[in-house]
Amino acid sequence: ISICQDLPNIEVITFSMNGISDLEPLNQCQNLSELYLRKNNIASLNELFYLKNLPRLRVLWLSENPCCGSDPHRYRMTVLRNLPSLQKLDNQAVTEEELSQALVDGEEITAPPARRNVENGCPESTESSVAESTTETESELLNFSLEETNKIREELGMKPVPRDKFSSFSPRETDCNRKKRNNVLNAILLLMKELDMEGLEIVQQTVGRKLQVLRKKELQEE
Repeated sequence: ISICQDLPNIEVITFSMNGISDLEPLNQCQNLSELYLRKNNIASLNELFYLKNLPRLRVLWLSENPCCGSDPHRYRMTVLRNLPSLQKLDNQAVTEEELSQALVDGEEITAPPARRNVENGCPESTESSVAESTTETESELLNFSLEETNKIREELGMKPVPRDKFSSFSPRETDCNRKKRNNVLNAILLLMKELDMEGLEIVQQTVGRKLQVLRKKELQEE
């Protein structure tokens, strides 16, 4: 998600089910109001350190990450203590009573997390994330990625991607490569929000030329 460092004005980010473990690139997104990170590899609640200075963040979906742990009360209280401006956490409205209780039961986060090593661009799996990945079916991953992508396309006024077209992105790829490709796709769609009409026309022309090249290549292979 390093692309987010160059998107200071972005307001909504949807990166669920993408193997994300590091939230540091988000600390520059000062206009961010909604952040969806369900089912990633975020191992430590200390990653919240990078979200504490985002003044407009109101919606956070962080559930089904390793950092949630086995104590849902402690998890929720810690998130709300560090992000008291949230109005909704994990699709559940935040109450005034919870914010008050969070000052007692939540843990104050004052430092960023220690980093794990990465290899070939894929985060090193923790024991819990490995367990989750074994239960995650390819069909569920594909359905959720398609849903998230079409949500962004709808916001951009674009037609949804048909399932048969979307599934062609990933059938024979490794899990890591599939996540990388979905990350790139989502990043491109998010970047398009920053473009004016002239910029979008340039993108359209470039995509048109690229599609012509790919179609000619397919015809030659057949």
